[in-house]
Amino acid sequence: MNASHTPSDAEARPARLTVGVVGTGRVGPALAAALALAGHHPVAASGVSDTSRRRAANLLPDVPLVEPAQVLAKAELVLLTVPDDALPGLVSGLAETGAVRPGQLLVHTSGRYGVGVLEPALRAGALPLALHPAMTFTGTSVDVQRLAGCSFGVTAPYELRMAAEALVIEMGGEPEWIEESARPLYHAGLAIGSNHLVTLVAQSIELLRASGVSEPGRMLGPLLGAALDNALRSGDAALTGPVARGDAGTVAAHLVELRKHSPQAVASYLAMARATADRALANGMLKPELAVALLDVLRDEGER
Repeated sequence: MNASHTPSDAEARPARLTVGVVGTGRVGPALAAALALAGHHPVAASGVSDTSRRRAANLLPDVPLVEPAQVLAKAELVLLTVPDDALPGLVSGLAETGAVRPGQLLVHTSGRYGVGVLEPALRAGALPLALHPAMTFTGTSVDVQRLAGCSFGVTAPYELRMAAEALVIEMGGEPEWIEESARPLYHAGLAIGSNHLVTLVAQSIELLRASGVSEPGRMLGPLLGAALDNALRSGDAALTGPVARGDAGTVAAHLVELRKHSPQAVASYLAMARATADRALANGMLKPELAVALLDVLRDEGER
């Protein structure tokens, strides 16, 4: 190098990679855009629906949309961001058609799977990584910003751990190492906390609106924010409300109203109330003498 030459930021960073995306849903384009901010170079993407193609155009402008095999032909690092159930077939198909190149980094973002699902590509010489961002995605540019500080569930062969960690950090995330065998349990924990929360909040909004509350979201925001913060800080000690107190009369009144006005919400109310009662009992918050009447209220009609 000429002594008078000062390297640019991009030149100073090692191992800048060409990046491809197979599956331009909500996740893939955001991760590729984050990698682009770190100096990597998105070169190809593959999407099927009109919505996914528009999303790719917005987050990855000037990146051509091609067939999956062509994405692998162009990229050194390939993000496989397809639904969990589609991933095994995609990997097998790419490997069988010779699309996978030796030394190519193949990264999937499924929470359910570790690197075992990439075995067909591994046999073809690929370098397998499982990098799952523990975040919900909107499919917009805001997702790139939200990656800052986001935890990633990472599974990788020992010799690739440093590469996996570097990619996560470059995207703004924090790596959390998950054993291959623990991936389904890890994913179940996230699904309960995130996916089910959305359902519960949506049900709560519906019930408040039916009761006459004009702005349910405004009412719930401070309450749910405080409840989440307390739960993250204190765990079961943050439990409150009529179930944790053993107030069977109030719970019975809730169920009467739900059966009249929102019968579709009864099953989830009962399930969550029972789970809450079990945790409150185990932690000594719910007195056993109060739990008897409460659990009687929480029995299904078919059990009576």
